[in-house]
Amino acid sequence: MEGAEAAVRMRDITKTFGPIVANDRVWLDIFRGEILALLGENGSGKTTLMNMLSGIYYPDAGHIHVDGREVSIRSPRDAYKLGIGMIHQHFKLVDVLTAAENIILGMPGKGRLDLRAVGERIRRICSLYGFDVDPQRKVYDMSVSQKQTVEIVKVLFRGADILILDEPTAVLTPQETDRLFAVLRNMRDDGKAVVIITHKLYEVEELSDRVAILRRGQFVGDMPTKNTNAGEMTNMMVGRPVSLNIERPEPHSPKPRIVAEGLTVRDIDGVTKLSGLSFTANSGEILGIAGISGCGQKELLESIAGLQPVESGSIVYLDPESGEEIQLIGKDPRAISALGVALSFVPEDRLGMGLVGNMDLTDNMMLRSFRRGSSVFADRKAPKSLAERVVGELGVNTPGVDTPVRRLSGGNVQKVLVGREIASAPTVLMTAYAVRGLDINASYTIYDLINRQKEKGVAVIFVGEDLDVLLALCDRILVLCGGKLSGIVPGRGANKREVGMMMTRLGGEAEK
Repeated sequence: MEGAEAAVRMRDITKTFGPIVANDRVWLDIFRGEILALLGENGSGKTTLMNMLSGIYYPDAGHIHVDGREVSIRSPRDAYKLGIGMIHQHFKLVDVLTAAENIILGMPGKGRLDLRAVGERIRRICSLYGFDVDPQRKVYDMSVSQKQTVEIVKVLFRGADILILDEPTAVLTPQETDRLFAVLRNMRDDGKAVVIITHKLYEVEELSDRVAILRRGQFVGDMPTKNTNAGEMTNMMVGRPVSLNIERPEPHSPKPRIVAEGLTVRDIDGVTKLSGLSFTANSGEILGIAGISGCGQKELLESIAGLQPVESGSIVYLDPESGEEIQLIGKDPRAISALGVALSFVPEDRLGMGLVGNMDLTDNMMLRSFRRGSSVFADRKAPKSLAERVVGELGVNTPGVDTPVRRLSGGNVQKVLVGREIASAPTVLMTAYAVRGLDINASYTIYDLINRQKEKGVAVIFVGEDLDVLLALCDRILVLCGGKLSGIVPGRGANKREVGMMMTRLGGEAEK
């Protein structure tokens, strides 16, 4: 901002993790009274840079100035003292405590805690910026957007006037995103500095005042958002022109591949996750699954994959060769595979369920194929070749295929997992948040790979959190609300806001 004093000046900031250079002499200015969007591909160093500003990491070299004074930020407490607070993708809340208790947790103080006074102060903050928080509500009883609101109020309560939000709309509905944007604009207008890390270019164009771009750990430029566009921003992020069109070929001779009837699933606590769900997934088409976080998407995919017990209903797989109808319920994943049913599952929890963090890329590829061998010795040549192909095609940022996956960034872990599952030549490909945390270039690569599977006659079930992508990629979209079917709409011509409303209340007619 011309003529204004920067709230934060970062100069020559460098951070390495072993042989990987996350940030290389980065310069960045942050001003009060503006919303700055920080863009870059996976592994470009966006989150690492902001983690140094918020006290999670300490830079190997460089200088940070806050309000014209050089500072040393060695912990989140140091950051709070300087008025800096970060809201991470994964919330750091205690479920059994109330909003008020979470907000004051860990704050210094002596004597008896006056929760009434705390509640009043929370209400004043909410009134000032347009939040809606009940201080006495338990966190476990909140929606994802309400939890995020508590995190934002928590940093404001502690005096932060420089706020950093990492992927703030990742799991929000369009309506919740609108409310968040209104709050962020109110905070900007009150003179606060707001930084958002995001991959959604349309959000950058709609919300931010200025955009700063990193590429491979280096700062490549910043500009007023009004002076740029999605194409130019993508070119700067990637270093070359990138097409931003999601192809959607017409389904070719779609035939039922998975037929679910009356599917009901409860978790170990007896809570109903899916209730009477019926649908058909066809070969040669992409069936999208839309819904707010925790409304049964995970349980739906795990039920089909044999990972989740089903209380009632049926899941039938129609064999593409023989036409035989095979009941999947009651069979474990190995039994399903033995029947010739090829299910590829990219789970929500990448390292928890999909990959082994301490194993290298080659060994993680081998997890898919080691049972096929007839020798007591594992064949590492084919998995290594696959690992090298996935690294090359998807642009995985890694020193080599012998690198443990736990040392890769979240986005690069996702590339490895998606590449491995697609390479297994499935007849049904189920993906949960296949592009979560991926930059725009990698995301479009994944969309292309998924479309190629569709053209091969694979039945694709695509759980996504970005409605714009679901509407552009999928042939049909199944909308879940509270574990029930709210409706099935065609991908072509569907209205984003109507689908958002279906996600938050039951309504609409399901296809037969």
